[in-house]
Amino acid sequence: MTSRILRPARATRRTPRPRSAAPLAVRLPLVAAAVVAAGLTAACGPSAQPTGAAAPATAGQPSQSLGAETGSASAEASPTAPTASTAPSAPPSASASAGTPAGASPSPSRAQPAKPTPKPSRTSAAPAPAARIPGPGYDSSADAQKLIDAALRAAKADGRMVLLDFGANWCGNCKAADKVFAQPQTASILGASYHLVKVDIGGNSSANSALLRKYSPSGGTYKMPVLVVVSPSGTVRTDTHVTGNPALTSDGLGSFLRQWAS
Repeated sequence: MTSRILRPARATRRTPRPRSAAPLAVRLPLVAAAVVAAGLTAACGPSAQPTGAAAPATAGQPSQSLGAETGSASAEASPTAPTASTAPSAPPSASASAGTPAGASPSPSRAQPAKPTPKPSRTSAAPAPAARIPGPGYDSSADAQKLIDAALRAAKADGRMVLLDFGANWCGNCKAADKVFAQPQTASILGASYHLVKVDIGGNSSANSALLRKYSPSGGTYKMPVLVVVSPSGTVRTDTHVTGNPALTSDGLGSFLRQWAS
């Protein structure tokens, strides 16, 4: 009885089929590809810019707030991303530290207008050397016209005035004027602002008398000394034969010379 039951069981037992090698051959390349991909990921590391990170801030947004917002956006988009692989935020720019938004051009500074150079006064100490002052008296043998021409050329070069002194060696007022001209205060004004030419009209020189009438054409009786101030261009500025002589003192002649020095 027992042998009958076992025999059919043995007869009906199926020999298991050997597994096909085809699926294993397909899975092996997939496993190898996964291993290669894992190796590349480990070598290169995760991306420094997580997926979904905020876009760079536009011009005008401070650099500090840009770094804070970028970091928070990266944390929200990829909470599991490692912090070590995140690129460090750029240091705040010089404009942000100064209070100027990034990208904004600083306002140009206004150029200060140049101050005009003051014109030096000829009555004060001038850089040019003082003009030569003739000694007292009048040289009757001198060529007065040549002296006047030379003084006018010098006046055009340095901007001083020409002072013509018409007088005579026997004139008391002319001697008094010479003494005042020799005083330091008056001599300083003369040397800084004038070229002095002394013309003798006390003799019989017709040429010198013609020069007197040229620069003082009002005529009549002349009271010596006749002082005539001439500009560098040759124009008469004042004539004491018309206006009257100043006081022949340091204050009188000094005031007259300062008045017509410029």
